[in-house]
Amino acid sequence: MFDSIKKIFSSEDDLPVNTTGKPNISREKSAELYAKAKTYFPGGVNSPVRAFKSVYGTPLFIEKGDGSHIWDADGNEFIDFCCSWGPLILGHNNAKVREKVIEVMQNGMSFGAPTALENELAELILKNNKFVEKLRFVSSGTEAVMSAIRLARGYTKRDKILKFEGCYHGHTDALLVKAGSGLVTFGETSSAGVPKAFADETIVVSLNDTEALKKAFEEFNDQIAAVIIEPIPANNGLLLQSKEYLQFLREICTQNGTLLIFDEVISGFRIGFEGAAGLYQIKPDILTYGKIIGGGLPVGCYGSSDEIMGSVSPDGPVYQGGTLSGNPVAMAAGIAQLTEVLRMGFYRDLANKTEEFTASIQRFASARSYKFKVFTIGSMFWFAFTDKETITRAEEIDPASMDKFKVMHHELINRGVYFGPSGYEVGFISSAHTKVDLERAKRAIFDSLDLVFNTK
Repeated sequence: MFDSIKKIFSSEDDLPVNTTGKPNISREKSAELYAKAKTYFPGGVNSPVRAFKSVYGTPLFIEKGDGSHIWDADGNEFIDFCCSWGPLILGHNNAKVREKVIEVMQNGMSFGAPTALENELAELILKNNKFVEKLRFVSSGTEAVMSAIRLARGYTKRDKILKFEGCYHGHTDALLVKAGSGLVTFGETSSAGVPKAFADETIVVSLNDTEALKKAFEEFNDQIAAVIIEPIPANNGLLLQSKEYLQFLREICTQNGTLLIFDEVISGFRIGFEGAAGLYQIKPDILTYGKIIGGGLPVGCYGSSDEIMGSVSPDGPVYQGGTLSGNPVAMAAGIAQLTEVLRMGFYRDLANKTEEFTASIQRFASARSYKFKVFTIGSMFWFAFTDKETITRAEEIDPASMDKFKVMHHELINRGVYFGPSGYEVGFISSAHTKVDLERAKRAIFDSLDLVFNTK
């Protein structure tokens, strides 16, 4: 997975010569802002994928978002399928979220002390999610995962962690590792600054490989504190796993006294209120969630049973703290957003909208015999330039196919449709996407696919 991530940030290509009859959008102001940003930030960005290194042109600097649309610094308008990488399930600038945030901000924005808003959001989550009994708010998904790993080690009194190639869990040291050669390997560091000793505590195996899991538990008997997985891997393509495989994972962890961590930073509250755990009806030992619980503001949380969470300070010996944990503004946004998604039929309607949209695209591609598949679950989807019916492992993705996405992304930008700037990233549909939006986007996607497959 991490080799593919590095490819995203390789070289910056110029815009291609346009031969499509669709003029390139103006990026003059974005380019000026990017040039200035490069004097302030490494690569001109505060998160690497924003640098547009795997697609054409300089990054678009966004000035405004409303509903399903965003506008850049040059005034270009786009139908947005990135949705701030998923958490904006109600779309941009949702009125109820905005009004709740403004109401709370009148009384201050940070106290570093408890507020009733933390109780309110926690109660909303816990009353509607049977897989969690207690939780702890943090400030990001990465922080939630880092804390969950520490909790698992502290609770089990074991050191080793097992993760899967193709799953991304943030930039914490213990998980910035990739697989070496062999069925079961210690992780190899995938970033400078990660000590080899840290990677040696992480075991990496391929997804959807029961034999590798069995061998790992045989080799490291009574040493594995936790197995961590995205139950719906969505950071390196959409690598959908079967319920049977996830159930096997649950059983082998139970048999070996190992905690199972579901990293639901992307799938949690997006697939359904109970996320993938609820979809598959599989109970992990620890769950992690991300910014969707804060309406897109910087927030995350991890949760578990009352017993396991009892190990977290100040009740137990596992230390974790944060000045901005439970920030009242983020809590307010989360209360407003999660109240909306609990509306009867919300997730059903969103999934139906997504299914209709993606099925139309697949029918179009199949009718033209294009080597192209749309993988989808809930309100998430991924475009893959492949003829495989399923892709369940990172190594099944052809890196060369990203050249086609690069062209497609450029053509979609010129047609007013915005996707994340990498072919490994998934797309999201929000409740704000209208039938008109989706029809316009489909037509743009159809035109772009024709150009990808028919331009010499």
